[in-house]
Amino acid sequence: MSYTEHRSAQPEVSVIIPVYNEEAGLHALYARLYPALDALDATYEIIFINDGSRDKSAALLAEQFRARPDTTRVVLLNGNYGQHMAILAGFEAARGEIIITLDADLQNPPEEIGKLVSKMREGYDYVGSIRMQRQDTLWRRKASRAMNRVRERITHIKMTDQGCMLRAYNRKIIDTINRCGEVNTFIPALAYTFAQNPIEVEVAHEERFAGESKYSLYSLIRLNFDLVTGFSVVPLQWLSFIGVILSMGSAGLFLLLVVRRFVIGAEVQGVFTLFAITFFMLGVIIFALGLLGEYIGRIYQQVRARPRYLVQTILEGRPGDVAPRAPAPAVAGDILPDAHPEDRNR
Repeated sequence: MSYTEHRSAQPEVSVIIPVYNEEAGLHALYARLYPALDALDATYEIIFINDGSRDKSAALLAEQFRARPDTTRVVLLNGNYGQHMAILAGFEAARGEIIITLDADLQNPPEEIGKLVSKMREGYDYVGSIRMQRQDTLWRRKASRAMNRVRERITHIKMTDQGCMLRAYNRKIIDTINRCGEVNTFIPALAYTFAQNPIEVEVAHEERFAGESKYSLYSLIRLNFDLVTGFSVVPLQWLSFIGVILSMGSAGLFLLLVVRRFVIGAEVQGVFTLFAITFFMLGVIIFALGLLGEYIGRIYQQVRARPRYLVQTILEGRPGDVAPRAPAPAVAGDILPDAHPEDRNR
């Protein structure tokens, strides 16, 4: 393909959607997503990333690719690597100047994409979103709000709603992210550090169309540990400060006990207080070891230099492809013959 042909085939907007066991809601997503993008008056591509789904999601994505090869691309990962790794795989494949990330569960309405594209056309290079009237459970809203405050104090990254997937990125930011080799990262925060002119917009929020959240409590805790340890050394500095205070306090307590022994004499009273102080210090030490382990673990994962994910197959059309009038139904075994295999093992 010549350079001119490559540029003419490059869409203005790329929409990246990670998919993991979403077969129940994919048809509803198609029914709303494509009309919403058709209304933008822009060339676009939709990149679905199948993150090792165990249901029929891959077959449904292959079927949609056959129906709309002009605007649809499907990246099939060979396992489940997590939402952020799936998005990074989409960033590698995206060709647009404006890159949008979107969940497949319809909690962020596809119709809201137009707001983000409009802001990007105004010259902003990063558009975050704030969910209005969130439809999540009370504990998730409270936990999210609390973690937002903690994260902002530690990392100085100001995102009103860090959990909303609907975001827009400039091509230059995506190219910079693609050059990063971090194994564990939080994409919205990473992009924010590269943005020169960011902005946030309010977007609607709906109940999940089908299925259940893929984020367990443990996953949310892990995500926030990655966010904090990946963008700041403040926890280590706090730990050092706490260590200094405890050391001074321990020295003062020791001197006090020595003075009391010579003035009052040996005594049994206060033993349980000493136990309480000892247990408190042991707790601090264990917490310190865990925090140090987080940072050391990140170093360990990084120096191994293993691929962050492996791409099994990419379903994509060639320039000039048009949608067939009567797409054939797809089954799981039909995916590979229609694919254009590509070695993406980085």
